[in-house]
Amino acid sequence: MKEEMDFSEFSPTDYRYAVDELREYLSEEAFVQYKVKVEAAVARVFEHRGILSRELCAEIAEAASKVNAEEVYEEEKRTKHDIRALVNVIRNRVSEEAKPFVHLGATSYDVVDTANALRYKDAVKKVIIPDMLELERTWIDLARREKYTLQIGRTHGQHAEPITFGFAIAQYVNRWGSQILRVKEASENLVGKFSGAVGAYNATSLIDNNPEEFEREVLALLDIKPATISTQIVPPEPMSDFVHSIISSFSVLANFCDDMRHLQRTEVGEVMEKVAEEQVGSSTMPHKRNPIGFEGVKSLWKRFMPQVITAYLDQISEHQRDLTNSASQRYTQELLVVFDYCIRKLRRISERLVVDREQMRENFMISADNIIAEPIYILLSYYGHPDAHEYVRKKSFQAYTENKSLREVVERDDEFLSYLRKFTDEQREKVFNPEKYVGIAGEKTEKVASYWDKKLEMAAMTSRS
Repeated sequence: MKEEMDFSEFSPTDYRYAVDELREYLSEEAFVQYKVKVEAAVARVFEHRGILSRELCAEIAEAASKVNAEEVYEEEKRTKHDIRALVNVIRNRVSEEAKPFVHLGATSYDVVDTANALRYKDAVKKVIIPDMLELERTWIDLARREKYTLQIGRTHGQHAEPITFGFAIAQYVNRWGSQILRVKEASENLVGKFSGAVGAYNATSLIDNNPEEFEREVLALLDIKPATISTQIVPPEPMSDFVHSIISSFSVLANFCDDMRHLQRTEVGEVMEKVAEEQVGSSTMPHKRNPIGFEGVKSLWKRFMPQVITAYLDQISEHQRDLTNSASQRYTQELLVVFDYCIRKLRRISERLVVDREQMRENFMISADNIIAEPIYILLSYYGHPDAHEYVRKKSFQAYTENKSLREVVERDDEFLSYLRKFTDEQREKVFNPEKYVGIAGEKTEKVASYWDKKLEMAAMTSRS
């Protein structure tokens, strides 16, 4: 949240969910600065190709570096065109000799699409991926710390089989690690263009014998790849894939929040968001300690998840282009800001998550005498029972109707006892001491944690090189 909030702003993203480190990439001022970088790169290629003198190129680059969003928007009031306003502001700062070469050969979306790809790539690489990695490391630490903490697994909201809490967290370590790689790849696949009003290099072919090479040089200066072929706009799929990667990652956060929020229910009470001493849970119920952080992230996900549909709709543009994506695509930066805000929020909550191991054990013991159904069924089948599943189902129903535990019922049944003699000591222990029936949850947790430790370190090394 900004230190000095402007309450005259319209969007809650500005005054409530802002990430200051993203302003230099995703603010409107930043967007203008990225667009003038494209204009300056065009001038430098003109110089390199002998079309423009070094002095005039420097003049354009210097003028572009001084442009700010406020004066561009003021000029746009007159032109009713954002890029022509930007061009006019640059032209107003250069000599008559330099003026003709500002924006020469370009169409608006040579600048807009390239600038958007550049700033989203930079925002992801310099802020969002590092924040995603921090959350991943926090979850890895939590998974390792709790890898042997007994917990009852739940399916359909019902007690199922034993796991460990660390194993439950390891699921998110794996899902989130996969998303980090997908977001990184999707951002690196964003492309730019400098191919003109219909993508056929009509304008640049008038002033350069190799317009494709001209495009490559411009984009190389900006460290971005050109699209293989464009219309007036870049092919939309790299951007829709990028937005999808963000929304898909956001969904992992929302799922984690749902799980933790349900575990914080009064009658479950296995985890809790750590609250400050002065924190208020309810305006009328002073005792409340609500999972507001988890709920807040879920709420923001609900707001931005449908934006993936907008990204898919933006793939449709008639012929060489129409303007139906112009307004809708302006909200991508807001998605990125709120997504990163939620990453940071969840990292802070996860670092301070209160895990009540005793309560987890108490909840586990509620079903301890009945969750033995699966190991009994598996072992009866293994030792030759002709219909073990049906046998255990009937015994489970008998236990329910007689208000007894499954263990009580089967231990008095001669049919079961005849098979029990075949069980090994280890198998008996896992049947009659269900705390031992956790499979390899702890070991698997450590494997997952170690895998993503190494995988993400390799990815980080590749990025640095």
